Amino acid sequence: MLTLEQRSNLRVVLVAARNPLNIGAAARAMSNFGFTHLRVVNTYELSFREARSAVGAPQLLQQAEEFSSLAEAIADCRLVVGTSALESRQVEQAVHPLDEGGPLLAGHLGAGKAAILFGSEKRGLSNQDLNHCHWLMRIPTREEHGSMNLGQAVAVCLYELIRGGALSVPPQNSAAATGAELERLNQSLLEALKASGYTQPQTEAAAAEKVRRMILRMGLDSSDAETWTGMLGKMQRALLHKKD
Repeated sequence: MLTLEQRSNLRVVLVAARNPLNIGAAARAMSNFGFTHLRVVNTYELSFREARSAVGAPQLLQQAEEFSSLAEAIADCRLVVGTSALESRQVEQAVHPLDEGGPLLAGHLGAGKAAILFGSEKRGLSNQDLNHCHWLMRIPTREEHGSMNLGQAVAVCLYELIRGGALSVPPQNSAAATGAELERLNQSLLEALKASGYTQPQTEAAAAEKVRRMILRMGLDSSDAETWTGMLGKMQRALLHKKD
């Protein structure tokens, strides 16, 4: 069973959810299993805080945090796990079935804040959303009907997380870089590549995706991420000064 501290370290992040009732159902599932931190990345301007589906969890829904971007929503998290049915999509991150991912995620919660991401009811997480994830978790639904209702998906994943707490792996390094630190490094590297001429306007979007995924695979701690950001910033300034 997870401790109170472990539960308080989890952020459930709903990205572009469309239906207020589904957000309410997700809040209810969180309350069922003792998780209290809900974050919503919402571009649809939904009025969800009074959703009647949040039975027993109105306060949790009232306290949900809203963000304009996924990067902001995970800025304080040292691990980001995405959920996806995947279907025909090819991804570069490791994909764990739910019974393996639960213990892995539970093990990290003893060391720092982590986020689990759920996408919209219609499309799930986009490829850009997945690029923010260290690894992915998949609910083993049947191939003919892979997608689930958002509230149900949240409930299933949180149940497995609770169940997997007893089997959790040793805590990961609490000094792992946060989302905000990795985002600064990501931007510094992209700016340095642009200043050097390595990227061109027509290739910037593809380069940005590759850079983000590469940085996540490096597994940097906070100190190393800040050092790399500082070095890249100095190189960028030198390149710009040389051009002048």
